Amino acid sequence: MDTTLEVNTKYRCEEGDILSDPTMYRQLVGSLNYLAIARPDISFAIQQVSQFMQAPCHLHLVVVHHIIRYPSHGLFFLIGSPLRLIAYSDAD
Repeated sequence: MDTTLEVNTKYRCEEGDILSDPTMYRQLVGSLNYLAIARPDISFAIQQVSQFMQAPCHLHLVVVHHIIRYPSHGLFFLIGSPLRLIAYSDAD
């Protein structure tokens, strides 16, 4: 997956059947909101799915699952490799 959302797709409230029990959708989106603090690359996608908290459809749940499967491009260090971190900062 290269992106968190499908490109050039508009999500609307009246797309598909409304979820009979939106509790899981709300819990997932709420958890993703906390994750957005540490992962700004997914914050726009989370904002998009947060618009449908009142009456989410099955398509919106599919989009949330897509966001969850989006890979994390973090820092990886090999075991046994010497770790040397150098950082620079400019106060201006």
